[in-house]
Amino acid sequence: MIVFDLRCSGGHVFEAWFTSSAAFEAQSAAYQVRCPICDDADVTKALMAPNIPAKANRTTPALRPDQAKTLLKALATAQANALKSSEWVGPAFADRARAMHDGEETPATIHGQATPAEAKALVDDGVPVLPLLLPVAPPQTKH
Repeated sequence: MIVFDLRCSGGHVFEAWFTSSAAFEAQSAAYQVRCPICDDADVTKALMAPNIPAKANRTTPALRPDQAKTLLKALATAQANALKSSEWVGPAFADRARAMHDGEETPATIHGQATPAEAKALVDDGVPVLPLLLPVAPPQTKH
């Protein structure tokens, strides 16, 4: 068996297993390979990275403290720059995000606070939200 990363003409990327490369070609020519997202039959092989396992005796070196500090600083800077164009809405985040998703409010880039239950409910309902990687202090608490 062989697994291929495939891409439809709509840009969706997905995996599929075949007995051989020839089997993929034959099924593709017969329009039997279809995108599971949009049912498009115009499917081609996507670029794939080879899956080469690491040696059993090889270990991944740990980050040195100075490297970790540099990475965290870069991450904090990137997040701060991204939040410059975002509106702080505090504990109203879940309500505002849901209102924008439901078309009751003009879409905007916002950030704020949500309980784990509120965040889970938003994700379960298909509201596109992501957690911030680093904590953010509310604007009124900054000195």
